[in-house]
Amino acid sequence: MRTTTGRGLQPNVLGTFDTIVMAVAGSAPAYSLAATTAVLFGAVGLAGPAALLYCAIPMLGIVLAYARLGRIDVNAGAGYSWVGRTLHPFLGFLSGWALVVSATVFMVAGSLPAGAMTLSLIDPDLADNTPLAAAVGAGWFVMMLLVVLGGARLTVRAQLLMSGVEMLILVVFVLAAVLHRGHATAFDWSWFGFEHFDGPAGFASGALIAAFYYWGWDVTSNLSEETRDSRRTAGLAALVGVGVVFLLFEAFTVAVNVLLSAGRIESAGANVLAVLGEEIWPGVGGKLLILAVLLSTVATLETTLIQVTRSLFAMGRDRTMPAALGTVHRRWNTPWVAIAAVGGAALLMFGAAAAAGSVGSILRDAVSAIGLQIAFYYGLAGIAAVVAYKGMLLTSVRNFLLGGAWPLLGAAFMLWAFVESLGELSTTALSIGLGGLLAGVVPMLVYWRKGSAYYRPARLDAVRALAAADPFGPTRPRTRRADESLATDF
Repeated sequence: MRTTTGRGLQPNVLGTFDTIVMAVAGSAPAYSLAATTAVLFGAVGLAGPAALLYCAIPMLGIVLAYARLGRIDVNAGAGYSWVGRTLHPFLGFLSGWALVVSATVFMVAGSLPAGAMTLSLIDPDLADNTPLAAAVGAGWFVMMLLVVLGGARLTVRAQLLMSGVEMLILVVFVLAAVLHRGHATAFDWSWFGFEHFDGPAGFASGALIAAFYYWGWDVTSNLSEETRDSRRTAGLAALVGVGVVFLLFEAFTVAVNVLLSAGRIESAGANVLAVLGEEIWPGVGGKLLILAVLLSTVATLETTLIQVTRSLFAMGRDRTMPAALGTVHRRWNTPWVAIAAVGGAALLMFGAAAAAGSVGSILRDAVSAIGLQIAFYYGLAGIAAVVAYKGMLLTSVRNFLLGGAWPLLGAAFMLWAFVESLGELSTTALSIGLGGLLAGVVPMLVYWRKGSAYYRPARLDAVRALAAADPFGPTRPRTRRADESLATDF
């Protein structure tokens, strides 16, 4: 494993706890529940808990894939680098491009509800005003843009505050839901089975939506160049983060099934958590859960900005996108050109969203489109891990299961959900999802023709990489100082 310093991003800023917080915030538990519960219920009905469970199992395979790949290639581009060095540079670029497009679309899909919820705290009637919600949401977005521009230290401090309050509110309401008397529907263990799905296509549709719930934990990999002992920390934090949000997602989805009728869920839409809060704690509960969702939304805007800007930074550094994107601010050690580019693109999309229709309809199409792109780049990363570790898979049962079978299961599941759901999505969702992905072919071919070294990669092989990193092996590397960065592997 080759390591270099002086690439610009500030190394060793984040510790293990900080990175776990970023993983949880990246999946945005309150926001994901608010934005997606009604969409999931509309797709699979009472089988929401099952969709989340059966998506979590292969998702953990993808988490294992990211953890293992992060051990042998520390790179802010994450899957963009790993897939390019194991499968093919074209697939690697499209993997990174899928993250860039999905994250940029999310800037609007996340900021619009943030604007609507802010307005609802002032006057519930204002929340349905899409142009006004877009304007307020854009204000939140710009605020997070400035926080991310200010550096990783400022980012994690803001994240600790927002996510801490959000998690406290959610845990209190989980306990309150357990103690709540009365229900709209009696709890049934069949909600965790397969019988409520409408065939394979219905299951795939639910899985794609469930993937959106979990999406975001991989921000730990995009922050790897700024994390202490990131070869271990990034994967561990992602695993803990997915475990925490899985428990929250299941608890709240079951609570919604039990306490709210189908009609109330469908009419509530993205306001479903506020309705649940009013049911549990009339008069106050709705406002508190709106606050939790607002904090979660703003927090995940921050982590998503980190993902997209670090990915663009890696692309600019590799000359697979304009080299200016790899420029780092002298004082804040952040990729300020990439941040400005994403900010400009997102603000243009806010203008389009303001005239596009209701917040709910925009959200439904955006969630499905983002789900397609998530399934694509997660699936490729799972395959990349198996290829990178192929020389070690038969050395032990542990390596075979955790390094081969489980990541491959995760990859197969994600790519199957991608293909199977194509016939179920709206034209708008397909245009955003597939159209955005195909648009990446243009810069890919342009910079391939320009001769970027990314398209002539050093193959990523775990046996060689781990042997080179073994301090007790025959080729012992030079002794490193305690404060020396292991921040990049490029």
